[in-house]
Amino acid sequence: MKQIPNLFTLLNLVFGCLAIIAILQNGITIQYNAEGAQFIDMPEKIWMASLFIGLAGVVDFLDGFVARLFNASSEMGKQLDSLADVVSFGVAPSLILYQFLRLSVAQQEDGLNASIIWLLPALLIACAAAYRLAKFNIDASQSYGFKGVPTPAVGILIASFPLIYWHSPTDIVVNVLLNKWVLYAIIIFLSWLMISNLPIMALKFKNFTLKNNLPKIILVVIAVIAALLLQWIAVPVVFIAYIILSLVYKQK
Repeated sequence: MKQIPNLFTLLNLVFGCLAIIAILQNGITIQYNAEGAQFIDMPEKIWMASLFIGLAGVVDFLDGFVARLFNASSEMGKQLDSLADVVSFGVAPSLILYQFLRLSVAQQEDGLNASIIWLLPALLIACAAAYRLAKFNIDASQSYGFKGVPTPAVGILIASFPLIYWHSPTDIVVNVLLNKWVLYAIIIFLSWLMISNLPIMALKFKNFTLKNNLPKIILVVIAVIAALLLQWIAVPVVFIAYIILSLVYKQK
C-alpha cells in the first residue's frame, strides 16, 4: 500500500515523457512553389503535449492526496515527486517554448538557417524548475504556503500556450505568441517567479474557515468566470490572479 503514491508519481513522469514525445513529433515539411521559393508547412501536434501536461498536473495533485489517505508519505516519495515534476513541468514546458521560438525565428528572412542560440533561452524554464524543486525539498516550511511560484503552476501555464495559439479567435494573440521578444520576456519572468521568495499560497485547506480560505474561493470564482468567457485564455488569467491573490493575502 505504501508504494501506491509512488505509482501515481511515476504516472506523472510517464505523462511528462509522453508530452515530450508529442512536442518533438511536429511534422515540419519544407515545400517549394513555382518560383522555387520555400515555405514551411507546420501541422504541429504540440496541443497533445498540453493534454499530457494537464494529466500530469492532475496526477501530481492526486499522489499527495493518496499519500495522506494511506498515511504513506516518505522522503523517497518527496524526492521522486520532484524528479517527476522536473520532467513534466520543467523540461516538457521548456520544449514547448523552444518550439514556439523556432516557429517565430522560422518566419524571419532566412529563418531556417538561424543559429540555435536564439532557441536556447527556452531551457531556462527547465533550469529554474529544477532549482525551485531542489529549494522546496530542503525547506520544511513550505507546507501551506510556497516561496516562489510552484513549478506545476508554471508548467500548466506554458502548456496552455499551444491551445491558445491554435484555438484563438483573434490574430493578436497568435502574433504575440510568435514574437520572440515577448517569448524571451515570458521565459525570464516565469523563471524568476519560480526561483524567487515571493509568498505564494498553496491550494490546500488548512482548515475550513472562510477567513483563511477566502483567496482560494475568490480564485475558484475567477477561474469559473474566465473559463466561461475566455476559454483557454482563462489559464494565464487565472495564473495572474493566483499571483496577485497570493501577494494580497500573504501567509502569516
